[in-house]
Amino acid sequence: MFCQMYRQKMAALVIGAALLAAACGDDTASTTTTVEQTSTPTATEAPAATETPTTSRMSAMYPNGLRDVRYCEVLLLTKVDDEFIAHVWGSQGQNECPQADWEALDAAAIATERGALLALLNGPRHWTLDSITANIKTTGDISTFGNIEMMELATVNLGPGVPDQSPYHAKPVVRDTVFTFNAGTEIYLLADTDGVQYVMQSYAQIVDPTMSIDRLATLGTSLKLPTGWTYTTTTLTEQLDVYDTKGIAMVLQDDFKNSYQRIDTPGA
Repeated sequence: MFCQMYRQKMAALVIGAALLAAACGDDTASTTTTVEQTSTPTATEAPAATETPTTSRMSAMYPNGLRDVRYCEVLLLTKVDDEFIAHVWGSQGQNECPQADWEALDAAAIATERGALLALLNGPRHWTLDSITANIKTTGDISTFGNIEMMELATVNLGPGVPDQSPYHAKPVVRDTVFTFNAGTEIYLLADTDGVQYVMQSYAQIVDPTMSIDRLATLGTSLKLPTGWTYTTTTLTEQLDVYDTKGIAMVLQDDFKNSYQRIDTPGA
């Protein structure tokens, strides 16, 4: 019984890390800042693109943009002193995580092989954005999980406790990125009771393996939204750039583990 409870706690920690760790993140400490929100998404001028080996490779792999490009991640949980650490590996910029190879992965075997307390298979996921401008880890190790090549994207300190895993609960992610949605792109927005907006950055095929980009326009009818929250769809007439705030992005997930980022004012 004790072993079962311990493993459940480990699983909870890693699942929490799946939200706290995001593509194009790093492990730099920072603090959150409150910023002014607008009632509707507004177009902003993006900063000059920062080319790194990974962003350059992704641009070459996907000249038509990242929208609906598939990726997956493996999270490895370790413990240092009294704190839990999640090591995040992802296929982003390496490959599109072939389904047969993904299904062949054994989380328990990976954890044993890598000397981790637990491993979590996070995916498959698909981007709903068009491009990413990022300062990401440029020297991340490359490793193969089964037949899937992945890069180490981030190391996340979870502390001694279990993060809140409930949907619609925003969490800070250390990230230096701009997520860009082009004019003409359909976007999917959550708004809380204060009118704060979150735009979907990726949809997941975890809870529902049949989830597709074509279903997102009507997804609101399937969501169990908190009282006063709304889900809307709109087609952009201008480019939308979604920024972090001083190195922190506020992200949340819905009932289907689709991921959203809060729309913040650039430079706040």
